Amino acid sequence: MMKIKYIVLSIVVLAIISDSCVSRRKITYLQSSGKADESIISSPGLLTSVTPAEYKIMPNDYLFIRVITPDPQWSALFNMQTGEAGVTQESAALSSYPVGLDGSIEIPYVGKVPVAGKNLSEIKNDLETVFKNYVSDAAITVRLVDNNVSIIGEVNVPGRYPISKDRMTIFEALAMAGDISTYSDRQRIQLIRPSPYGPVVNEFSLADRSVLHSEYYYVMPNDVIYVLPMRGRTFHLNTAVYTIFLTTISTALVIISYFRTL
Repeated sequence: MMKIKYIVLSIVVLAIISDSCVSRRKITYLQSSGKADESIISSPGLLTSVTPAEYKIMPNDYLFIRVITPDPQWSALFNMQTGEAGVTQESAALSSYPVGLDGSIEIPYVGKVPVAGKNLSEIKNDLETVFKNYVSDAAITVRLVDNNVSIIGEVNVPGRYPISKDRMTIFEALAMAGDISTYSDRQRIQLIRPSPYGPVVNEFSLADRSVLHSEYYYVMPNDVIYVLPMRGRTFHLNTAVYTIFLTTISTALVIISYFRTL
């Protein structure tokens, strides 16, 4: 009887330990998925480059617009005050134009200008055409305010981070969050991307090299990256519970064994 109990206890312990172990394969990025990947590495000319899509402005976005003309009075007329210290992220946010639900911004003395569904270059060209009716030789700057990516889930430092350049990859974004944790599921990364029709959830794997050639390789403004936990994370969080459980069983078996020897 006691041998059976010890065997059962050993099986339970081994099952818990095996469940808690994280193999190297589960925590490695960009693994080869077969001969197709090997042929690409040996022949870089076969590599298909991915051009990141340009972000299209949507309602509830904010645009910073700066108009510079040879005449300072005209410049002051069309620009919101940003202070003498120059343009910072905070001042740009305070002096930005909100995109209304109708997809347009309203500029003083100009009126409504439709911007939804357009990228920043297209909006700049439209504004240059509009301002020609008021002033010549105007230099216009258009920037997206609140250009951030949110990273949550099994990462070391979750939070909201600024996208500091035009082309930021998924790995650069995760690096800002201190990389994903050991107990994250690299094969199940969810990217929540806003669209004119509502948020779209996409799931992909960072363990496969194919992500380098996918639409998810580059992050876009207002993306949310959610790193899911792997199964072993449950054991990691409940180590103390398992320890108490095993200690209790061991103690009980020792007591039973003692009384049986009397």
